[in-house]
Amino acid sequence: MTYFEEYELGSSRQSYGRTVTEADIVLHAGQTGDFYPHHMDAEFAKSLPGGQRIAHGTLILSMAVGMLAGEINDKAMSYGYDRVRFIRPVHAGDTITSRSEIVALRDYTRQPDAFGLAEEKVEVVNQRGEVVIAFVHLYLVNRQPRSDT
Repeated sequence: MTYFEEYELGSSRQSYGRTVTEADIVLHAGQTGDFYPHHMDAEFAKSLPGGQRIAHGTLILSMAVGMLAGEINDKAMSYGYDRVRFIRPVHAGDTITSRSEIVALRDYTRQPDAFGLAEEKVEVVNQRGEVVIAFVHLYLVNRQPRSDT
């Protein structure tokens, strides 16, 4: 259990690697309905700069978030994602790793006595150390209860 007051600027985490598979891409297409040829048509993808099919950006975003999920903090919940950028393509067979850092802590203006917002900058890198996706994950975090004694 980590309250907002216990978050520290600059604290960081890093995941283990995960290799993106053909099955990951096919399952994501089926779940989302995104069957664009960039992801599913090997012949079409030969005309793309990398010459092969590209994993869905939303798949890699989801994998990155899951890779950083460890202990459940019952004092916090995901509030959303800002500044999502798909920087480089990811292909089946690439191995990705997520790394994150708390870059901002601020009041939650709607209920500043109850919650704070933590901003976690996330970068996803491939096996060559190249950033493939970057975003900010926002957390709505309970503040410590005040004692009125």
